[in-house]
Amino acid sequence: MKKQLNYYIKRKKWLKAIPNILTVCNSLCGFAAILLTLKAYKYGANPEIIFVFASCLIIGAMVFDALDGFAARMLNAASLKGIQMDSLADMVTFGVAPAVLVAVMAHIYSATWFGYWIAWALSALYLACSAHRLAKYNVQTLVEKKSSKNFSGLPSPGGAAAVCSLVFLFSKYDSSHEIVRFLPIYVGLLGVLMVSGIRYRHVGKWLVNTKRNKSRYIFIIAIFLCLVFYPALTAAAVINIYVIWGFVTGIFRYFNFPNFKAQ
Repeated sequence: MKKQLNYYIKRKKWLKAIPNILTVCNSLCGFAAILLTLKAYKYGANPEIIFVFASCLIIGAMVFDALDGFAARMLNAASLKGIQMDSLADMVTFGVAPAVLVAVMAHIYSATWFGYWIAWALSALYLACSAHRLAKYNVQTLVEKKSSKNFSGLPSPGGAAAVCSLVFLFSKYDSSHEIVRFLPIYVGLLGVLMVSGIRYRHVGKWLVNTKRNKSRYIFIIAIFLCLVFYPALTAAAVINIYVIWGFVTGIFRYFNFPNFKAQ
């Protein structure tokens, strides 16, 4: 079967362009999310729906981000250009788009603890850390040839997902805008976690091993059922526990807690 697939790919050379097309779709989702977020200024008194749709576009981009790597492996189409394109697309979608989303929300609702300019600065910090994180990843991949089941620092899609999950939570439950007040501080923390040396589990590789672990399989089914009935709460809980758990385990390792091996 594999030989037949390789033969077909050789005959249809255009198939090797599929991973890069998926990467472009990722960046287009990020671009659309930015444009949609900026439309909130013209939407009126309740622009929550705009922020939710922008967050959905960012989440949708994560699907393309996962598919382009999968397609590159399946079609044997991995290339240096593809790796660079992937990081550039991630910078737009998981760096610029979430930073714009948080800055615009803080400005529109005027709901910050320290003033809009501090919210802008924290969003800018997230953006700068995203760029550093993606550049670091490229260097480790292309120059140092490092590959691991863990990430060094919070991956940029994880940071963007954390932002989007709180936007969903805000739109459904937060009429007093408390989440908007918290978001700029949290997004600054996410940026710092991206450039930290804290190890984060590679979710994709973790899911691949699910078939070998029945407890993981049951856990994933439980999460899926919770998503069906309580989508906003479940997404916010799962994503942000992932973020916080990495931070907590990093502190435990830093202080050399005996026999601590959790990941």
